[in-house]
Amino acid sequence: MDAAGLIKALSRFGYSVTRQSGSHIRLTTNSPGQHHMTIPNHSPIKLGTLNAIINEVAASQQLSRDELMRHLFE
Repeated sequence: MDAAGLIKALSRFGYSVTRQSGSHIRLTTNSPGQHHMTIPNHSPIKLGTLNAIINEVAASQQLSRDELMRHLFE
């Protein structure tokens, strides 16, 4: 998965691009509370990095990792 695909998937949870610095993009959501995260603008994003991002979003959204995956990629 590349950064553009991940940003599109995370937009389902209200994440939007707030800034970009070099090859990193900062996303922010206010649902359920304010949460910021930085993702690399790489194609593809390394598997370990993608896993960490998914785990962080799941914790922020108060969902299990499996629930988040179903919502992101359905």
